[in-house]
Amino acid sequence: MFGLNLSFAHPIALVLLVAPILLLRRVWRRPGRRVVLPFDHGRQAPGRGWAALIDLAESVPALLLAVAILLIAGPQRLGEPRTKRILTNIEFCVDISGSMTAKLGEGSRYDASMAAIDEFLDFREGDAFGLTFFGNNVLHWVPLTSDTSAIRCAPPFMRPEIAPPWFGGTEIGKALLACKRVLEQREEGDRMIVLVSDGFSFDLSDGNDLDVATDLKESNIVLYAVHISDSPIPDEIVNVTRLTGGEVFEPGDPDGVKAVFRRIDEMQPARLEKTAAESADHFGPFCVAGLSLLGVVGLASFGVRYTPW
Repeated sequence: MFGLNLSFAHPIALVLLVAPILLLRRVWRRPGRRVVLPFDHGRQAPGRGWAALIDLAESVPALLLAVAILLIAGPQRLGEPRTKRILTNIEFCVDISGSMTAKLGEGSRYDASMAAIDEFLDFREGDAFGLTFFGNNVLHWVPLTSDTSAIRCAPPFMRPEIAPPWFGGTEIGKALLACKRVLEQREEGDRMIVLVSDGFSFDLSDGNDLDVATDLKESNIVLYAVHISDSPIPDEIVNVTRLTGGEVFEPGDPDGVKAVFRRIDEMQPARLEKTAAESADHFGPFCVAGLSLLGVVGLASFGVRYTPW
């Protein structure tokens, strides 16, 4: 019933078990009940059976005291090892240059991207998300957090149509390195960047793409890219994603954008790890034993008790 992994929060209290042990000793080793009664010409049985039954009944209060002491000591046992979801820190890096206003489906490329990100948040419940907008400059809009409401509310405020002029171009290399610095602040969990862009970035040319990929890989960051454009995927983006262990996708419509994010979720599944078993209170069996003994005391009080006459 108790198992081998039973422990006590206050083991010093177990010293008090000496009291019920002494009580039990007194019950079973006290002098016999030698009372002379005037039975004329009678031969009475020794009554050893009744004596043993009475001793058992009188032992119950001592056992009840022992159970109370065990409860005071705080019985505990190790629980089953649990699995814990390893946190993934995901930074969305979204292009808000002028070309993101191009039509895609019923809205713009920006609208399709943010709608897909909104759906992606539901796939990765429990992870931490951050949101970075970029053009020629970088703006960290939402810090890494498990509260996704800020990201869901972000689309109206940084639309390409209302973005400041210094966000008009596309510098993907600068944005990726800025996201890298954000992710490096998180020591716990995996790290991933999801890049959403539709353009070519000059700051990845002349071998800079390999430098950026090396920096990301050294920080254990995986890059996935969504290229929302009719133009071919730039080779530099392909290099960075593959060197970091990620992939680049080219959706053709809003549904394709959402499908891409579902694919990213499948390619980067949440990892689980087993945590050490924790001690938990284990009062149940002792409470059952105590209540049972209390019931026996009540039943015994109806007649199974020692009297000196």
